[in-house]
Order: sequence, then structure tokens, then C-alpha cells
Amino acid sequence: MQRIVIVGGGAGGLELATQLGRSLGKKGKAIIELIDSSPTHLWKPLLHEVATGALDSGIDELNYRAHGKRHGFQFQIGRMHGLDRDNRQIVLAPMLDDQGQEVLAERRVNYDTLVLAIGSVTNDFGTQGAGEHCIFLDSRDQAERFHRTLLNEFLRTNAASENSDEARTLDIAIVGAGATGVELSAELYNTAEVLASYGLKHMTPEHLKVTLIEAGERILPALPPRISAAAKRELEKLGVTVQTGTMITAVDENGFTTKDDSHIPARLKVWAAGVRAPRFLANLGLETNRVNQLKVNASLQTEDENIFALGDCACLIQADGTPVPPRAQAAHQQASHLIKVLKARSEGQPLPEFVYRDKGSLVSLSRYSTVGSLMGNLTRGSMMIEGRIARLVYVSLYRLHQIALHGYFHTLLLSLVGRINRVIRPRLKLH
Repeated sequence: MQRIVIVGGGAGGLELATQLGRSLGKKGKAIIELIDSSPTHLWKPLLHEVATGALDSGIDELNYRAHGKRHGFQFQIGRMHGLDRDNRQIVLAPMLDDQGQEVLAERRVNYDTLVLAIGSVTNDFGTQGAGEHCIFLDSRDQAERFHRTLLNEFLRTNAASENSDEARTLDIAIVGAGATGVELSAELYNTAEVLASYGLKHMTPEHLKVTLIEAGERILPALPPRISAAAKRELEKLGVTVQTGTMITAVDENGFTTKDDSHIPARLKVWAAGVRAPRFLANLGLETNRVNQLKVNASLQTEDENIFALGDCACLIQADGTPVPPRAQAAHQQASHLIKVLKARSEGQPLPEFVYRDKGSLVSLSRYSTVGSLMGNLTRGSMMIEGRIARLVYVSLYRLHQIALHGYFHTLLLSLVGRINRVIRPRLKLH
């Protein structure tokens, strides 16, 4: 029986495993196995909300093993660190507990067809001190670490103001004004406002100073200029200091040093600029680009006909010469397309070619506003939307991801639970 192994349980990998499990795994036509280094899944665009406490990851997470049992695929926890193409095996690194004791030894997993959907991590471009002093938001663990640190800093700043004649401020600086940096900036002000309502009287939004740093000419460079300008206006209304055309050359415990030798002070430092694929992909013997992405053809196939890649870890050059952008909607489309590819391959038919359709992008500025564009290249131009309508569309993107995983009825129940939790639970995770 054919064995299809999918490495990476992000948006694309999990949707692919779920669909293949339903269509092949449950019917005994193939063995579908998903491998991920974490036991649970959380939609990556929500990590900035986990970081600020606006979202409780313990409620919204999905358990891979339980989900696989329901939808016809197997799950194995592990981190891939090698590939044996001759024997069609992937190598999983030993798994250690918090004390460094081995839980699982190094393992080898056989495959007939391998799909790599490992995603991406933040690219610090080798900036001095970034890895030591900055927090990254690539995973749930990192987002939760930021959340704990943020709460402690709010408490520290509030106590310092209570014991001083002068109000103290908490300086937070974020490098990278893409969607993550912009959304996190706005969400931080919402966190300060909610905490003030819960008793931190000296830690209001006025006591928070957020600096958003971007090397390019404008924030949200992947979106049309008018949307970028609208988002910048909204951020500045909240109190965010937006510094564009500012390149960071070094980071220390006190803040950031810029190319012109000026210093941006920050007690909390976040790096959200640039993406790259995990470094080990460059050592698998497959062709990669300069940011470790696997080069694939229009059928999402690497140079090895038995290995496919999708999402942020894959580099597919479109007809216009540009790569498919590293977005959740691209991973979603590629997962759906790969189902067709694998079916055609099993039937000996020509493999269909993937065409990315940009359906627009939306950026949530917490509860204050949402801006973005719809339709993208589906029309002659994009349609700018903002406010309540944009917020509804933004929320619907997550619901579409849930529908792909659970179906309509289960997603309806999840939506209902979410509404109930907004009534009975605190507005913010406070621990």
C-alpha cells in the first residue's frame, strides 16, 4: 500500500493530511502519516494574539493525534533532520525532555511519496545580537514566552510608576513592518488598555511606547501603497512610532543600533523581519535557493520525483518571474492542488500545474481597525476595504481554515464556543 508522509503540520501540511486521510486513508487506499515537532497545531497568523494574551492557545489549539484518528491519518511526533533518498527514508532527530533525557531515539520513517511542508522561520540576516536579545514569533512556544515576559514587564513598569513621582514607560521595539509586526504593534495597545481596566492603573496605553522599525520605504510593503498608508495612520493614532527607511545593524540588551549609528531604546525587542526556510533543508541534497527554500516545478515537485514541497519552504517561480509569496492563502491553495497532483500521479496522468491566485490580504489592527484589499489578481485591480466589513472578512479566513480541517458543522460549533468564551472568560489571558 502506498505510504504518503507529510512533514510539517502548519496550515498547508495539516489541510493536506486531513484531505488525504479522508479520501485515501479512511478507505484503505493509502497510509497517510503526518510528522511534526509539536503535538498540537495553531494557525500561525494568530501567534501575535497569543503573544499579547488576546488569544488563549490552550483553547484554540488542535491535537494532531486526535485529529488524525478522526480523519484517517497517522501522526508521529518528531523533528526531521536528515533524508535518505536512496532508501526513501526520512531521519528524525532524538526527542529529549526538559531535563535533556532521551524520550525517543533517532528514528527512520519510510515513504513512497514525501511532502515537505515545514514552513519558515524569521530571518535575522545575521544581525549582530539579534539571536541573543530579540524574541521571535515563529512558534507557539515563542509566542507564549513573549506573553509571559510582557506581563512581567507590565507589572514591573506599573510598580515603578507607583513608587515614583514620575510616570514610567515601557519601551517595546519591533523590527519588521510586515503583517506580523503591524498586527503585534496594535495588539500591544489593546493589551495595555485591558490590563489598565483590570487594575494596573499606571500601565495604560499612555505608558506604553511602541516603535515599529522598517528598512523599506513603507510598512506592509507587500500590500498596495494606499493600504500601507491607511495602516500607518491607524497605528500612529494609537501611539506607535513608525520608523521607515531604518536599517538595524546591531542589537544589545538596551535596544537597537541603526545604520546611521543612532540608538532606539527598548526593554522588549521583537524581530519580525524577513523569512527563511529551516537551514537543514539546504543539506538534503535537493536544490534550494539562498533562503533554503526547496525549488519546485509547477506541479510542486522537487528534482526528486517522489518528493514534493509546499508553503513557505517551497520556491515556485511564477510565469511573471516572481516567486509565490509566503502566505497562508498560498499554502492553502497548494495543499488543495497537491491532492489533484497525487491523484493524477497515481493514475499515470500528466501532473496539473499550480497557478497562484492572489485573493487579497488583510491586516488586523486589533479591535481598533482592519485594513486590506480583496480580489488581488482576480480582477483588474484590488478593492480596498477597512473597518467592520474588513474585520468580518479577516475572521472568515480563519473559519475557512477550520472548515478545511473540521467541516462546516464542527466549525459552527467552534464558532459558538468562541462566542461563549468571550462572555464567560477574561478579555485577556492574564497568566
